[in-house]
Amino acid sequence: MLCLVYILAFPFGKTRAQRHNIPVVVITDLYHPYQDPGDNMDLIMGFGLPDVDLKAVLLDITDAFRKDTADHPTLWKDPRGPREAGIIPVEQLNYIFNKKIPYALGPLSMMKSEEDKMEDLPDYEQEAISLFIKILTECEEPVEILSFGSARILAVAYNRNPDLLKKKISKIHLSAGTASKNHELGSDEGANAIPGGEWNVALDVFAFTRILQSDLPVAIYPCAGKDGGFIKDKNNTYWRLPDMEFTKQMDPRLRQYLDFAFNRKLQYDFLRAMDAAYPVNINIDQYPKPFHVWESAIWLKATQREIVCTPGGEYFLIKEGNVREGDRIIKNELRRCNITEIRNDGRFQFLYTDKPSEKEIYYRPDLEENEKAFQKVIPELYISISPNH
Repeated sequence: MLCLVYILAFPFGKTRAQRHNIPVVVITDLYHPYQDPGDNMDLIMGFGLPDVDLKAVLLDITDAFRKDTADHPTLWKDPRGPREAGIIPVEQLNYIFNKKIPYALGPLSMMKSEEDKMEDLPDYEQEAISLFIKILTECEEPVEILSFGSARILAVAYNRNPDLLKKKISKIHLSAGTASKNHELGSDEGANAIPGGEWNVALDVFAFTRILQSDLPVAIYPCAGKDGGFIKDKNNTYWRLPDMEFTKQMDPRLRQYLDFAFNRKLQYDFLRAMDAAYPVNINIDQYPKPFHVWESAIWLKATQREIVCTPGGEYFLIKEGNVREGDRIIKNELRRCNITEIRNDGRFQFLYTDKPSEKEIYYRPDLEENEKAFQKVIPELYISISPNH
């Protein structure tokens, strides 16, 4: 079964030299110890998918969440700190996969206006923007941008060099926002109370609205629907894994990477702890349960993958264009749209369109089947990833 999954996930039988690898930059609010464990989990895709050419990991960190108790002006006063930018998990994945993927930190504070270039910040907080511009300048083909967190690095880079971003970005896959008709408020009072009704927007409202109003190609994957970020909606990407039992079948080193993250470990030999022979007592009872997921749809769309259901009712992951006769695609779409309104608080309205548009929005018509399919294929995809391939 695992061999079949691998063939379906990575078809064609081409060598690495022959395969077209998709250039990708990941922007993530990844911390250690974690804030959202999904950030640690999904980054494995960037390092482990054989058709991804990961150019950089840009760390989108907010200073308020580095403190013992967060003091962000509008978001949860998270008492689980202190934490720091996710340098440790990025280095661990570099170590496991024997790679040298560059990474850098972006601005730690919010933009002061939509046009803010943030040029007065310390050099250390400029590094992600400089690295991003360098990669776009040097890359011969347009790059897929996967943004998990605020859009701050993107917005500042756009303010500094809009022509470069327009020329060299294939698409921005933006994990943020609330899809809610007529700004209707739902059952999640916490979400209703924050700018944009969603965490990533509230991290930096000016950044989010700047990117929505730009002429860049943007696919919006709302984290939240009318009833918040923890309820499935046709336009949001949320789904749940009931448990993490599948991690027992993952590569031993990736299991140790996840165990380090999910148990919020702090130790000097954080690289040696990734070695398969390192004595680790892995206890998944301590892992987040259920596991909340928002990132999967973005990775599938950005890497040109589809989920299909066979006539026998089995779900598989394939590359786009490789649907076999009798298989049914599980709709997991990007629909062209026009952004008809963007409020100052980051809430927006949209209308689908059949005409050309630089903006798209995520759509899934069958919420229950979508989650059921993801619960099958995403664990199998993680199981198939090996640092030795």
